[in-house]
Amino acid sequence: MALQDLGAEVRRLRESTDPASIGLPPGRRRARGVRREELAELAGVSADYVRRLEQGRRHPSAAVVNAIARALRVGPGEYERLCALAGYAAADGRVPREAGAAALRLLERFPDTPVFLTDAAWNVVAVNGAWMTLGAGSSNQRARDWNVAWRTFSNAHREISREDEHAAAFRVTLAARLHGTVLRYPADEQLAELVDELRTTSRSFDTLWRAPKTVAAYDNRAVFRHPDVGDIALDGTVLDVPGDRLQAVVLTAAPGSVDAGRLGEVVRASTGPAIIRVGQPGPG
Repeated sequence: MALQDLGAEVRRLRESTDPASIGLPPGRRRARGVRREELAELAGVSADYVRRLEQGRRHPSAAVVNAIARALRVGPGEYERLCALAGYAAADGRVPREAGAAALRLLERFPDTPVFLTDAAWNVVAVNGAWMTLGAGSSNQRARDWNVAWRTFSNAHREISREDEHAAAFRVTLAARLHGTVLRYPADEQLAELVDELRTTSRSFDTLWRAPKTVAAYDNRAVFRHPDVGDIALDGTVLDVPGDRLQAVVLTAAPGSVDAGRLGEVVRASTGPAIIRVGQPGPG
């Protein structure tokens, strides 16, 4: 099944690539995308090899995977997926943890909306001022406390609560995304250490890890206990930030609700910085 998935992904990438974008003449083409013969020549393999690969009948070497990725000029996420399907670590093999200028500007664009950035291992790398007003980071005394999965499965979020249904769905999402991250970054030692500790200390996580579920989208609700205005119920949405391979968690309140009023009150009273970089080195 893995080879069939890899072959299907290679074919999808080949057929969805604009020939002109990789330096090939557009010409008159009966089918969309790049021809097998063209990909073979650019990658330094035979057309028959590409055909067998797409049929799930060949297991390419890491060098061939890299050659195909370079030939089609795929993005970082697609390259990592190709490597994972072939059973190899990506070239760097480690979870990207740096937030670029564009990602940080995303936090600035939502001054009234709590937003935070995490890497693919759920380490928070930066938060905006609106998020800090909720007080959710006040108890984060150690680097580990800034890992969302660790705090959730160790029940360390004393200032955040969820109804049982939302709590279960959130845990499924965390475990599923972490499982995909390990597949993409098998050489990341800090990530492996995080997963090992979670499996050792949390029966819930270990159960989800043994049988990961597919999560198409994330939509969850949490209640933040604020010392001044009381409970604030917010809906969370995860947005991918492809350029930096990060994810942004955006928290919103229902328009016109009591929660929206309370959130607006605490945000307006804030005098802190617009952006705070967390800066921890990794999961641990």
